[in-house]
This record gives sequence, structure tokens and C-alpha cells, in this order.
Amino acid sequence: MLAGPPLGVERAEYALRRMLDAAMQGVHVTTDDVALAVSDAREGSGAPSLPATLLRTNRGKEVRPRTPGQRAFVDAIATHTLTLGIGPAGTGKTYLAIVMAIRALKNREVTRVVLSRPAVEAGEKLGFLPGDLREKVDPYMRPLYDALDDLLEDSVFLKYLERGTIEVAPLAYMRGRTLSNAFVILDEAQNATADQLKMFLTRMGSASRMVVAGDATQVDLPSGARSGLRDAARRLANVEDVATVELGEGDVVRHPLVARIIRAYAQDAPA
Repeated sequence: MLAGPPLGVERAEYALRRMLDAAMQGVHVTTDDVALAVSDAREGSGAPSLPATLLRTNRGKEVRPRTPGQRAFVDAIATHTLTLGIGPAGTGKTYLAIVMAIRALKNREVTRVVLSRPAVEAGEKLGFLPGDLREKVDPYMRPLYDALDDLLEDSVFLKYLERGTIEVAPLAYMRGRTLSNAFVILDEAQNATADQLKMFLTRMGSASRMVVAGDATQVDLPSGARSGLRDAARRLANVEDVATVELGEGDVVRHPLVARIIRAYAQDAPA
């Protein structure tokens, strides 16, 4: 039974029908799906159903957009050659980009996945790091490995790395390359300068797709160096086949406290 003002009843019925339809199709409906259905009902988006499952993790968990912003981000990646995702920590930018990359690889839309990050310390001086090249850069690339580990079985992941089907490399190692038939992701792009981003974006080869993700509020570049993320979004705003998606605190899918932390820091941010 639904009782209340006509508009409220209409919105509740819409949300319930969407969740019921999804459940009847075998979808495991989560609390995030409920929140997304309610959000769509309030905004009158008219989305006919819950977002489709993009991929399953190696533990069988369904991965799909959990907020309106995430859905817009995923849709932009699916329909544009270059997508810029800008938003705070916890909005799933990196994870969803990697999900879309692995999905494209499994569907044979691309032949390899290239993941990159600027090797910039988060306000700390770590000094000399011992070991070979991979051991030196692995700490910077760890979040990318964590996402891949969640999506792929260990044996498959290692096979992809050994064959070069999946490559994880610092941004500096992209110079001079042409990346064709690849799904290329630059994570933590707020820590790339304008020149570095220009270099990265011009690596795109035929039949490739790119995603640039970053949080413009967490720049770890040395004093005097300016982030190129907002600059790139401004320059490419009217370029065909390029999409820029802004995610906000409402798209945070980590612990609920994360959204409140982001809000608290935003209130005291300098003008």
C-alpha cells in the first residue's frame, strides 16, 4: 500500500516498479539501487529500469552505476572517444573507468588496456626508493592494481600483465608512444600539468578510447606547478566526441562519512 500526496505516491510507485522489474529479471537489488530509483523518481528522469550490470567481479558481485552521476559517467564513456571525469574522492571514477576498460577488452572492442598515473607524492617526500623499475613505481600504481584484482581472477590478471594485454605505467612513460586499439585511462589527472595532459591526450591512436579522471580539489603538484585537469576540460568543452562529466558529493559511494567530510572541507575552501 502506498499512501500520501499524489505526487509522492506516483514517485514511490515508479521507484518500486523499477526495483520489482529488476528483481524479476534476476538482478540483486541493493540499497544503492533503491537510492538511485528514488533519485530518478524525484528528478523525473524517466529512466525505464535500473542500470544494466556492466561486469561481475571475480567474486560474482554485480557492478553497475550506483548514482545519477556515475550513470552519466558510464554513458559518456560508452558513447565518446574521450571522457573527462572530474569529482571528489569516493565517487568511483577510477573503478568505473577500469570496469569499462575490462568490459571493452572482454568484448574484443580493444586489444589492450593501458592504465597510467602521474608519479606524484601526496604532500610527502618519500626519498630514494630501492628496487627495480617496477618496485619503484608500484606504490604509485597500487590503487589501479587493487581495482584490477577485484575484477579479474589472479591467473587471468597475471597472464594479461605478462602478455602486455594490460599495462600499468607512470605518465612520464607515455611520451613518444602511439596507443592504438587500446582503452587508455589516466588516473589522478589533477596531478598532471597542462603540458603533460596535452602529451597524454595526443598519444591516442586509431580505434582507441581514453578516460581522464581526477579530483580537482586534491592537487599534490609542487608549489608553483598548476594542474592541467580543469584547463583540459575548458579547452575541450566544445570539441566533438569529447565528454566532461562532473561528479559531486552526492555520487560518493564509499562510507557515508566520506561525503560529510568532503562537504566539511568544501565549506572552508579558499575562494
